[in-house]
Amino acid sequence: VHGAFFCARMVTPIVKRKNVRKHHNKFKRHQCDRRGTVKESWRKQKGIDSRVRRKFKSMVLMPNVGYGTNKKTRNQLPDGFRKFRVSSVKDVELLLMHNRTYAAEIAKNVSSRKRKEIVERAAQLNVKVTNGAAKLRSEENE
Repeated sequence: VHGAFFCARMVTPIVKRKNVRKHHNKFKRHQCDRRGTVKESWRKQKGIDSRVRRKFKSMVLMPNVGYGTNKKTRNQLPDGFRKFRVSSVKDVELLLMHNRTYAAEIAKNVSSRKRKEIVERAAQLNVKVTNGAAKLRSEENE
């Protein structure tokens, strides 16, 4: 049954650049592990004697502009597409000319009946759907 919803020819992105992440962990606030009152969300150290601000060896790293992501690969999925949230068939038709740059992602609050229509239309237009199989399993069991 799954084969009916997906087109035979897979869509490939125009350009697939390697996504380089320079820092994978979140920047945590200094001493957030020591005190309950100090939350994890980052705050810059401003004290005159602060070891973190003075960048001592083996201290918490501070975020700065050098950790920024390449603009061309920002918000890009690992397969090279960018997400575009879709909640109706009309939204899928917007991706007709951009089907090799954007992949449709069906919104969470879309019913299974509408989902089926969206997936079928996307297959006709050769648009990739990231979550095309969601909410369709329950109908197969009946």
